[in-house]
Formats: sequence, structure tokens, C-alpha cells
Amino acid sequence: MFSEKDPTIEKGGTKMKRKKILALLVSAVLAVGVIGCGGGEKESTGGNESGGDEGGLIKVGIINNDPNESGYRTANDADMKEMFTEENGYDASFAYSLKNDEQISAAQQFIQDGVDYLLISAADTAGWDTVLQDAQNAGTQVILFDRTIDADESLYVASIVSDMKAEGETAVNWLKEQNLGEYNIIHIQGVMGSAAQVGRTGALDEMAKAEGWNIVKQQAADWNAETAQQITQSVIDAGTSFNVIYAENDDMARGAVAALDAANISHGVDGDVVIMGFDTNKWALEEVLAGRWNYDGQCNPYQASYIHDIIEKLENSEEITEKTIVMEEKGFDAATITQEDVDTYGI
Repeated sequence: MFSEKDPTIEKGGTKMKRKKILALLVSAVLAVGVIGCGGGEKESTGGNESGGDEGGLIKVGIINNDPNESGYRTANDADMKEMFTEENGYDASFAYSLKNDEQISAAQQFIQDGVDYLLISAADTAGWDTVLQDAQNAGTQVILFDRTIDADESLYVASIVSDMKAEGETAVNWLKEQNLGEYNIIHIQGVMGSAAQVGRTGALDEMAKAEGWNIVKQQAADWNAETAQQITQSVIDAGTSFNVIYAENDDMARGAVAALDAANISHGVDGDVVIMGFDTNKWALEEVLAGRWNYDGQCNPYQASYIHDIIEKLENSEEITEKTIVMEEKGFDAATITQEDVDTYGI
């Protein structure tokens, strides 16, 4: 986590500030044969004119949510760090927070640092217009990943995201098809205002209203298993009847199940409570395969290669013909899931 005064920013690669003037000076020195070995610095050897340092490294600032937030986020962060390395031509810095204002402060700092590309997985969908306009004014190109934001498309060059509303719709359509005699749902939400929460909550709210489902509890657990366990336990202690738990990520579903197990309440296939999660962590898909959970919705964390391809096109002055790339995702049902699904799609 970080704040304006003490941001948590990780460096991936040597910090390079050389721009065209320095490159010209180095070239001039090379021309007269008077250059010696630098004390650990990487000398600029020229680069393409469409972006990046003249030393060949493209400078990127990557803003993400806390990698410890969930298994999904850990995989997403690892994917970004594996791609954006010096070996792949990048000088990358990483900043993390679950708070929108802290992310925006980090974005402003990256712009001041002169990054060529600003990659953002926003904690909240709102509040980004000003900093994105600042980036555009500074010549920093913005690429969104993982999550959408509420901003004019002219303020970013591309977006590689999951359709969180579609994820929710796939899940609630599956739930409707189960034809339960009644629907009494504990709804455990993620971080309020995040694209994942907005999309998955919106889908359930709409279906519940249309079908007359009863949401007996709707509360945010901020992606946290322990908080989800406490929420579920509070419903059990109140003696409220329920037969579905709709948790907006796998960790919260696991926490809810822990409360059920402690109370000796059956769940999963042929159990008293239907268990639904999102993200397709491998361990969660194994719960579905074993019949202890009923459903898990996929959220694909592997966006780095798509971003890399877009940056390569921009560096080569190619046109970006597909501004928004939506990751392909599906849902997994205990009645049809296979071990191959677990091995292929588990993260």
C-alpha cells in the first residue's frame, strides 16, 4: 500500500532518464572515440523515435491493486512482472493500492517521471479524467488493463479488460437455470466501486429484481476470506434462512464455506447451500470438481502479452484497430467440469 507521502513503488529494471539530447551527446562522443566504461550505468545506444528511452528501454509505470488481494491478483501481477522486464525492452516501475486516490497520486508521479506508457488497473471506475488528461498533455500514452473506468475513450489508447457485467450475467443465468424452489441469497461483495464489484453486483441485482429472488444479506468483504466468513456467520447466528451464497471472488466464497462448515451446514452438489465464486483459482476449481462448490466464474488475469503487442504496434507507428480487447471467459459448473478444465483454466 502507499500514500502520497510514502508511495510503495517497485522498480523493475535500471532507472533511465536519457532522452534525445543525451543520446545525441553520447553519439558525438562515440564519433570521436573518447568514451570509456561507465561505473555501472547503461549507456544509451539509440532507439526508435516513436517512444521509449533512446537507450532502447521503453519506460512504463504500472499501477495495480494489491497483489495480496486474491489469487487472481497475484497471478495478474506475476504476469505483468514476467513481461515488463529489461530483457523484453522495458524499464518498469510498479505501484500498488486498493485505494483510488492513492493510485491517482502514483499515476501523477509516473507522469512527472516521464514514463512513455502508463498502465492502469483502477481500484475504482470513477475519478480518472483529470490525471488521464494530464498524461495526454505530457505525451504519456495510457493503456487500461483488467478493469474498465468511466472516462472518455480519447483519454487512453487501448483497454484490455474483463467484462465483469458479462461474468455476472453468466453466473446469474446459470443460477436461474438451477430452478431452485426458492432463492434466499447471501451476497458477499468485493471492494465497492471496483469494476468487478459493480459488474457482478449489477447482474445479480437485476436478476433478483426480475425474478423476485430474496437477497437476505448484501455486504462488502473487500475480497477478504475472513470478513466473508464473519458476514456468513452473522446470518447463521441471526437464524435467517438462506440457500445460495454468491461471493464475488473465490477467497470470499472460501470464507463463507468455512462458516458453513463450522455450523455443519451442507453445501455444494446435493447440499443445502449453493456456493458460487469467481476468478477460477485452481484450488477453487478443484472445489467445484469435488462437488463442494457448485459454480465458479472465470476472470482471466493474463493480459500482459496483449499490452506488449499494443506497445509494439505503437512503437512502430502502427494503427490500433481494436481499441478495446475483452478477454474470453466462461463459467464452470460442478455437473460438467473436468480435470482438464481445472488444469487448463485454474490460476
